[in-house]
Amino acid sequence: MYITDKSALLDEMAVHVTAEENRPVSFTNKEAAFYYTQSHVNNHIEHAYFAGLNIAKNRIFSGYKLYANGVAVDNASSEVWVYPYKMLRSHGPLTEELRMFDYRNALEVALHGVSGKLGFALEGDGLKLLERSGNAAYYASLEGKWVIAVSAADASPLALTDGVLTADAAAGGFRIGVAGTAEEAAALLADIREHAGRYQAERIGRMEQLLQRHVPLQSSDRELVLALNWMNLTMDQLVTRQQGDGIYAGLPWFNEYWGRDQFIAMPGAVLVSGQFATARHILLSFAEYQNTDENSKFFGRVPNILAPENIDYHTTDGTPRFVIQLQDYVKYSGDTEIIKQLYPAVKNAIEGSIRNWMDDQGYLTHDDNETWMDARDAELNSYSPRDTRANDIQALWYHQLRAGVYFAEYMQDKENAEKWAEVAGRLARSFSADFTDTVHPYVADRLDADGAAEYSLRPNQLFAFDLLEDGEFKFRALRSAWEELVYPWGTASLERKHPFFHPYHLTERYHKDEAYHNGAVWIWLNGIAMQRMIEAGQTETAYGLFKNMNRQALQLGVVGGLCENMDAYPHEGAAWATLTGAYLQAWSNAEQLRTWYQHMLGIRPDMINRTLTLAPGMPEDIKDVQVQVLIGNGSLEFDYRAGSETAYTYTFHGLTLNAVVDIAPYSVIEIPVVPESVLRVVRRDQELSVTLSDGSGQLLKESVIQPSSERLQRQADSDRLFAGVQFAQPLQADSHPVMTTTKTRKKEEQDEDQTD
Repeated sequence: MYITDKSALLDEMAVHVTAEENRPVSFTNKEAAFYYTQSHVNNHIEHAYFAGLNIAKNRIFSGYKLYANGVAVDNASSEVWVYPYKMLRSHGPLTEELRMFDYRNALEVALHGVSGKLGFALEGDGLKLLERSGNAAYYASLEGKWVIAVSAADASPLALTDGVLTADAAAGGFRIGVAGTAEEAAALLADIREHAGRYQAERIGRMEQLLQRHVPLQSSDRELVLALNWMNLTMDQLVTRQQGDGIYAGLPWFNEYWGRDQFIAMPGAVLVSGQFATARHILLSFAEYQNTDENSKFFGRVPNILAPENIDYHTTDGTPRFVIQLQDYVKYSGDTEIIKQLYPAVKNAIEGSIRNWMDDQGYLTHDDNETWMDARDAELNSYSPRDTRANDIQALWYHQLRAGVYFAEYMQDKENAEKWAEVAGRLARSFSADFTDTVHPYVADRLDADGAAEYSLRPNQLFAFDLLEDGEFKFRALRSAWEELVYPWGTASLERKHPFFHPYHLTERYHKDEAYHNGAVWIWLNGIAMQRMIEAGQTETAYGLFKNMNRQALQLGVVGGLCENMDAYPHEGAAWATLTGAYLQAWSNAEQLRTWYQHMLGIRPDMINRTLTLAPGMPEDIKDVQVQVLIGNGSLEFDYRAGSETAYTYTFHGLTLNAVVDIAPYSVIEIPVVPESVLRVVRRDQELSVTLSDGSGQLLKESVIQPSSERLQRQADSDRLFAGVQFAQPLQADSHPVMTTTKTRKKEEQDEDQTD
């Protein structure tokens, strides 16, 4: 079923990049180093500063320049192909291949196709040559106390003239090693020289194993397969070992672990792909940094930022997400042993919040900038006030409490189970009354200190739907959010008609942080927007956005990945909004992948209760899919075929559980399955035919499922309320107050300058 030709698997993923596109290209060594460049010219307004090699938040060097027989090679006129494990530039007869090595601060620049002499020069203003020793040259890094060693690939002699290292073309290129001392850097180069082939094979093998074992996917939709394979691999670039196991928030700025970002990313990054050992290590590693000072108001919190140089606890949402993701990990893996290890951390997290931050209604209070919308100005005033009780924080708090109840019951801690369940119930009862009214067709964004609701329309409300029972209201709120916030390129942070709405993230008219949470698009929010649409029975609407993101990963921005932000509006004359922020953002990739697995494939395990929900929400464009998903100690194969009849075939390997078949508008059915059994569901006009067979093909169970009148009515209500729904569309840019007032202010300043 799956590709076994190792070279074909990755090499067929090559993306050609033109000089006009000039796209970002990025690799990590899966530890603390990343290499960034653009395919042709390093000129990006936000990222060019980080060109070259970066280690543990230190810039090492800013790239390199090549020479062939004394003539500088011009990258701008090259042909470029980007692969998951290398970048290839063709400079006429000269071929350049850039590669990194896993868990080693080393690069290889292989050069082939010419005879004579090859030249190599590191770039970086102020880069200092330390010494030449043996057949290597040593430099001091731009930042930090690192030593860079450069040698010919075969360690043959180097000449140095005017900063250019020269070797015979037969040397095959150059290698760069970075370490704390010259001796360590030289030893690293010697190790690479001896084992380069094996190390590269291991790096390629790791990527192949991820695609073949953890996320195997086949479909006649080539774009779908290529995009998801690329996003799985660029996502995996960010799963690193910089400070214990963790997930970089994003590159180039956020090569560190953020509690919030890490746990938002965890499902799509490591759970849906069955990387349970990695997930376990991340949870245990982060728990070590929990605040255990009972005299601190941050007691029980996990860090907001865990970086080499500092630990910071100033966020409210990272801790609930830590507890929720612990439960999600157990649901996917079935690993209940970790509960015994981390239950003290769960208890501290919940009790710290109750003691220091919970009000009488059960709401979790917070400081103004302690949600994910945390940008502040130079005076530390929030650009996007969330007051004291933001809606998404209450949703996270509720789910944290419910997860805590499960853990307490597992640990036979009856007292806390009852206490936390009571708080969760009180919170749920308060929320609907306080966050909704009869005027606004959506959820209030927050309550202020006096309990007054503030009704700015932001995407945060989408996280709070689980606290509401009124199904029709949720449909109306979702439509309001979609048509006001969800553009074809992503989900904006504020509605278009709000006076604080900023249509562009990067502009000379105002500081970018003013727009960061006041209009800028955040790709990660697409996940919850698409999820809610699929839950509402509007899969085709959700898939329009999903498909756009797949194409963006393949055609725009960093090759194979999704960025952090975009402008809300395209600039004049452009058809698509400009990509901004981090060029590769963990939660952007992860939420696209989570949506695919959990809500389009509809595979949602709960090994706690030994159930597996099968609720496919496949769009009409996708005619066939074959995947395998790792669950617990086993796996599930899923084969989907659409046609005159739609067939869903599930094969259970090493799994004994109850399969819950949930295909609207048919009644939900629960079927016990055993290892190697095959569940086949065939959808016809008015019924589902369900058969269960054992591994030898013997029929074990057969059922015919009819539509549910209740679900038919719900779908009819959904279709009625979402009829004609469309993406948000830009208004005239100058119609927004922030644009007009900025222009007026600038003109006044110019007039004053002329008067002076």
